Amino acid sequence: MFPKNAWYVACMPHEIDDKPLGRTVCNERMVFFRGPEGQAAALEDWCPHRGAPLSLGRVVEGKLVCGYHGLEMGCDGKTVAMPGQRVRGFPPIRHFPVIERYGFVWVWPGDASRADPARLPHLAWAEDPAWTYGGGMYHVRCDYRLMIDNLMDLTHEKYVHATSIGQKELDEVVPQTTTEGDVVITKREMPGVKAPPFWQAAMRGNGHDPEATVDRWQRCRFVPPSNVFIDVGVALAGHGGFEAPAEVKTSGIVVDLITPETETTMWYFWGLARNFRPADKALTASIREAQGNVFQEDLEMLESQQRNLSAQPQRKLLSLNTDLGGVQARRIIERLVAAERDAATPVAA
Repeated sequence: MFPKNAWYVACMPHEIDDKPLGRTVCNERMVFFRGPEGQAAALEDWCPHRGAPLSLGRVVEGKLVCGYHGLEMGCDGKTVAMPGQRVRGFPPIRHFPVIERYGFVWVWPGDASRADPARLPHLAWAEDPAWTYGGGMYHVRCDYRLMIDNLMDLTHEKYVHATSIGQKELDEVVPQTTTEGDVVITKREMPGVKAPPFWQAAMRGNGHDPEATVDRWQRCRFVPPSNVFIDVGVALAGHGGFEAPAEVKTSGIVVDLITPETETTMWYFWGLARNFRPADKALTASIREAQGNVFQEDLEMLESQQRNLSAQPQRKLLSLNTDLGGVQARRIIERLVAAERDAATPVAA
C-alpha cells in the first residue's frame, strides 16, 4: 500500500552518470538515464520491440539504446531510430516525471498529468552552505511502513542500539505526538542526561566535553508520502535544549527518504545534515560511518520482522502508547491511497 501520485527518491545522481539504471519504484519497473542536455529522465524498463529491459542497454548522445537489437529511445518514451528499420510509428512507452534536486533524483510513479514540482519536500539545508550532508543508501527487504514505524518510535534505541545511541531515559520519558495537517510530529526531551556513545563522539568532534551532562532531544516528523526527518542533538545542560544557542549544541537532522520498491521491499536513502563544522570532511566521514552502523542494526531487525509477518499474515499486531506516531502516519498513508483509488474509479452514469 503506497500512494503513487507523489515524489519519491529514485536514486542518487552519480548512479546514472554513465549508464542506464534499472530500478523499481512502487511496483513500477523503470530505467533512468541522462538525456541530450544531461537531464535525468525515466522510462518504463521495456523495449517496445521485443520487451527487453532497456536498463541492459547503453546511452549514446542522450538516447537510450536497447542492448538487444539497438532500438533507440528518447526521453519522452518515443522510439527515435533502429538500425535498418523505420520505427517512427512505434507507440511510445510510458515516461515518468523526474526532478533532480537536493542531491537526489526524484520520480513521480503515478499519473504524470498530476505531477506537481511544488509537492516536492522542501530540504532547506541542502541549499544552505552553512550545512553539510553525509549519508548513503540501503536496499531493505521489508514493507516501507515498518521503517516509518521504526523511525517514529525511537524507544527501540535502548534495545536495538544499546552501544551507540541508546540510553535508559528513552523508555522513561513519554514522547508527545501531534499532527499538523498531513505531518505527524513526535517529540521526546531528555534533560540532564549523559550523552550515549554516538553523541559523545559527535560532541568531541564539535569541540565539546563528551562527558558533560547534556539535554538531549528527538523530534520526528513524518512527511508524506514516506519521509521522516528527525531533529536530533544534545546541548550542554541548562542552556535550553533544542532552543540552546549554537555554541553549546551538537545537533543535526537525521534524513530518512524512504521509497517503496514492492509491498515487502524498499530503498532507504539515509544521512545526517548538520550545521556545525560543515567543512570538516573527516568529521562527515566518521559520522556517516557511525550512522551507517546504527542503521545496519535496524536492518537486521526490520528484515527479520518482515519474515515473521510474511509467514503469519493473519496475526494481529498490538499497539502501545509509543506507537502513536507510526499509527498516525499509517492513517495518513491509508487516506492518501484511498483518495487515489476513489479518483481513479469511474462514476456510474
